[in-house]
Amino acid sequence: MKALFIGRFQPFHNGHLKAIQFILKTYKEIIIGIGSSQYSYTSNNPFTSDERKEMIEVTLKSRNITNFKIVLIPDIHNPPKWVDHVLRIYSNFNVVVTNSTITKNLFSEKGFKVIETPLYSKDKYSGRLIRDKIAKNQNWKKSVPPEVADIIKKINGKNRLKKFT
Repeated sequence: MKALFIGRFQPFHNGHLKAIQFILKTYKEIIIGIGSSQYSYTSNNPFTSDERKEMIEVTLKSRNITNFKIVLIPDIHNPPKWVDHVLRIYSNFNVVVTNSTITKNLFSEKGFKVIETPLYSKDKYSGRLIRDKIAKNQNWKKSVPPEVADIIKKINGKNRLKKFT
C-alpha cells in the first residue's frame, strides 16, 4: 500500500521526518508531494522545489529510507479542482496522510481514505518558526536534520530569509 504525504517542506524539518517514519511503519511506500512547488524566494516559500527535494532526498537516503518517490505539486488556487489536479500529477496511492484540514476535507469528499500523523513538537517543528529563527540568527539547527542545515548553509538560506524580516 502506498501513502501520499503532501507538504510545502519550507524547510523539511524533524517533524516531517518523524511523520514519514510513522507512515512507513504502516505503508510500503510513501509518495511525498511537494506542494506550492512553483513558489520560491518569498517569505512563506523561500526555498525552491529543487532545494526542498534535495533536502528530503539527502535526509531520507542518509537514514537508508529508499521506499519513497517525490512529486512536485504546483498550486492552482482552486480548491474544488485541486484533488483532480493532484491526481493528474500522481494517482498511484491508497491513502492520503495529512494534518491539514483543507487537504483532509478535499480528499475525503472525493472518497479517499485520509489519516493523520501525530504532531511532533509542533512548537519546535513549524516551518514558519524555523524560517523566522533562521532569519534572526537564532538557534534553529536542532529543528532540522543535519543534512537540511547543511543545504540551507550551502545555498545561503540565512541571507535569503533575512531579506524578508
